Amino acid sequence: MTEDTWGSVQNDLLKTVGQNNYLTWIEPLKFADCRGGVVRFEAPSSFVGNWVARNYREDILHHLVSAGVEVKRIEFDVAKLAQAARQVRPKGTERTMTPSPGDVAMDKPVPSASLQSAPLDPRLTFSNFVVGKPNELAHASARRVAEGGPVSFNPLFLYGGVGLGKTHLMHAIAWEAQARNPGLKVLYLSAEQFMYRFVRALRDRNTMEFKELFRSVDLLMVDDVQFIAGKDSTQDEFFHTFNALVDQNKQIIISADRAPGEIDGLEDRIKSRLSCGLVVDIHPTDYELRLGVLQQRLQDQIAAGETIAVEDGVLECLAQRISTNVRVLEGALNRLIAFSDLVGRRITLDLAHEALSDLIRAHDKKVTVDEIMQAVAKYYNLRMTDLLGPRRTRTIARPRQLAMYLAKTLTTRSLPEIGRRFGGRDHTTVIHAVKRIEALCDSDPQISEDVRSLLRTLES
Repeated sequence: MTEDTWGSVQNDLLKTVGQNNYLTWIEPLKFADCRGGVVRFEAPSSFVGNWVARNYREDILHHLVSAGVEVKRIEFDVAKLAQAARQVRPKGTERTMTPSPGDVAMDKPVPSASLQSAPLDPRLTFSNFVVGKPNELAHASARRVAEGGPVSFNPLFLYGGVGLGKTHLMHAIAWEAQARNPGLKVLYLSAEQFMYRFVRALRDRNTMEFKELFRSVDLLMVDDVQFIAGKDSTQDEFFHTFNALVDQNKQIIISADRAPGEIDGLEDRIKSRLSCGLVVDIHPTDYELRLGVLQQRLQDQIAAGETIAVEDGVLECLAQRISTNVRVLEGALNRLIAFSDLVGRRITLDLAHEALSDLIRAHDKKVTVDEIMQAVAKYYNLRMTDLLGPRRTRTIARPRQLAMYLAKTLTTRSLPEIGRRFGGRDHTTVIHAVKRIEALCDSDPQISEDVRSLLRTLES
């Protein structure tokens, strides 16, 4: 195997793992030698070497074999580069953080330390976090902490459901804090990792070293703290670590799926400590935020060199129909782009429904005729009796027709059933209303906007 062979394999890996992952993990590897079926690479740190071994070993092995290399095993040697890094690193610049995206891309040496953070995703930064009304307070408070200035709250406690951006904000804080102050000791890990390290310290009888390491950080971030609930010894150590850092004016950031007082099995003294800072609820996404996320992710793909053509209305449809969380929404977009690429078809509404039919059905909200009438009456500032009564003035007849149209569109009720719900009207009246609104949607921008607004209200 030669350097040229490794260069060819790197090009193949770039297509397999994507540009961000390639720049972060694959590009820093240096081919060392190939002997007896063992290919060795030099990694800039033990952290990078271990991460690549866990996550990309099989991919690298597969591409090496495809390139004709007789290889049975891959090893990562970090001693040479790590020693060189220690020799050139100025005293006092040791860090506990994982490498920043810029550091890795420039092939700078990555420090190794006893207190290693969990891996940080280079994609999860403030620059690509989409801000909307549901998360604006969480974003603003996270920004304030990351800037490193005086903060009046400690800890910052972020909570919310799955896929709403808690982990994204914590990764973004870590990247930003380190970029502003490279000497800052930042530690990010999950509650499960905290528990694992503490149990290991107990087993190895070096709890004092554990205490010293964790209490020496400048910024501690613990994700999914609900997982230490019911673990008495871990909670005890977490409590003392928390107090020690607060006493030293060190910042703490915690995330969970529930507010502190709602986490069953968590000791009252910990609930009290977690509640004494700023507790921020990240609310479920609304339509505007979901649409913004889709637009941002699409732009990210295009900026990365992808050629993607999306028909008008597709992103709006996904934002309306998939409202569970951002991860599901991003997964739907990735799936749609992959489907379009594989079948060689432009991304249209028809293609979206074809590729995501099961996902869209799973997220379809069951709307009732009563809910539709109530929403229309509120939107037009009418009474329910107006929609059900005999009056045929335009200010009442048009909203009534629109409500019938929505009932036909959003429910499985038959035309006679819908007519009966609207004051005992005939099914032909419903047919006329549906056709009339369909025609007005094409010719009257105000009616079209009214329909879109009511759809967002009813499907959110």
